[in-house]
Amino acid sequence: MGDLEIRPAVADDVPAIVAMLADDPLGAQRESPDDLSPYLAALERLTGDPNQHLVVAVREGRVVGTLQLTIIPGLSRKGATRSIIEGVRVHVDERGSGLGTRFIEWAVDLSRREGCRLVQLTSDVTRTDAHRFYERLGFTASHVGFKLQL
Repeated sequence: MGDLEIRPAVADDVPAIVAMLADDPLGAQRESPDDLSPYLAALERLTGDPNQHLVVAVREGRVVGTLQLTIIPGLSRKGATRSIIEGVRVHVDERGSGLGTRFIEWAVDLSRREGCRLVQLTSDVTRTDAHRFYERLGFTASHVGFKLQL
């Protein structure tokens, strides 16, 4: 895994991030690399919020992965803080290299340092390979998720 840097995303990373988000059947339906302005506006909102960590993995100057970690203070579970891992993507050339594991371990470690007592994530029901990956890392499929499109 040598020569891998995990760092906060910057505006110059957005084209590579969006390309990875769009590089699968689900993402291709909801992402649009043709107009980066909504993504750049979102990056600005994210970087202004200390509870948001949008990061990229960079190897040899090239963005090869991304994820977002959100820290959420709460009242439930005796006032526990939790984190949510979202938008995990690994460049097709890096899949199977261990980058995904390293990325999730990074997010779990940061969650611990932030005082989180629970790490959550969701995965589309069709992503069975991802489900096996997360289970291998110790996550359990303990809940049913619901969404409402607005």
